[in-house]
Amino acid sequence: MSDARPLGLYLHIPFCKSKCIYCDFYSLARSEEKMDAYCAALKRELSQGAARAAAYTVDTVYLGGGTPSLLGARRLAELLEAVGAHYALSRDAEITFEANPDSAQDADALRLLRSAGFNRISLGAQSFDDGELRALGRIHTAAETARAAAAARSAGFDNVSLDLIYGLPRQTMARWQANLAAAVALQPEHLSCYGLKVEKGTPLYSRRAQAQLPDDDAQADFYLETVRFLRENGYGQYEISNFSKPGYESRHNLKYWTLGEYLGFGPGAHSDFGGRRFAVARDLNAYLQGSIVYSEDAAVSPRERQEEYLMLGLRTVRGICAREAGLPFAGAEAVLRECKAHGLAGQNGERWHLTPQGFLLSNRIIACVLDAV
Repeated sequence: MSDARPLGLYLHIPFCKSKCIYCDFYSLARSEEKMDAYCAALKRELSQGAARAAAYTVDTVYLGGGTPSLLGARRLAELLEAVGAHYALSRDAEITFEANPDSAQDADALRLLRSAGFNRISLGAQSFDDGELRALGRIHTAAETARAAAAARSAGFDNVSLDLIYGLPRQTMARWQANLAAAVALQPEHLSCYGLKVEKGTPLYSRRAQAQLPDDDAQADFYLETVRFLRENGYGQYEISNFSKPGYESRHNLKYWTLGEYLGFGPGAHSDFGGRRFAVARDLNAYLQGSIVYSEDAAVSPRERQEEYLMLGLRTVRGICAREAGLPFAGAEAVLRECKAHGLAGQNGERWHLTPQGFLLSNRIIACVLDAV
């Protein structure tokens, strides 16, 4: 099947020990009794969806959440086995699972996952300051993150990613720099660094006025320091929030930013497949009863796809170019040329990209580019 098209699979695991105060992802705390039924339902959906992917080769699999590691190694291995039973899985597929550090301490369990075929682990470190972790509602410690990374190495994982969040309540630049240094000391292959977002409906939103959050200028300073520090330590930026050592960019997440096709399974999971975007409703109980209800399902028009190319491409360091855009590009180039004059954009041959300073204003710049075309 050398002419088969590439496909990514995303499996959503909606279980957590507890909800963090900033989280608006679909996840449920203290629902462990539903895990076996959920895995059975997820395997059923994987089987039902296989026929439409017959012409594809799956080259990335990503188990996100929630906290996939909370399922335990046996259940995770069985889910990956189900993927292999129903889909053409490429020999060099990138296969990732997310883990909270407190549930990734057992090297034997991690070895089982490595032998089952998982080859990438993403640890939700978020901070290396125990006070900051407690303020976020995280239930692990900085020491547990270090132990989880060591356990992953011992189990044979040579592709480890860490998630960090900056702009936390009362966070100082010195504290953020210490977080970056602690993360780099663990020598991960990949780092995702996100600015804290205060989402409606979360506990953090209700107490935002008292949270002593850094202002926009401080957030910008944190971001630019992140880019500088990681660059000096061998991590290249390839997307607004993502950095890696050479060759360790997240192949699965790149599908989202380069308009690759992917199928999502489980409540809350999104798909972009066959010219349509669709999402499974956030309803665990309905899902367990075998009801796959879509909260959204719409065809993507050629014009929408062209605009997505501009919007998502300008989130990446690779950027955009007229040849790939598929629409009149002169207006977009005029906007980007003006941005370049102010240090917000750069040009590499035919390609235009935003600079770190431009990424700070990416929403405004992208809006201007879309208006111009």
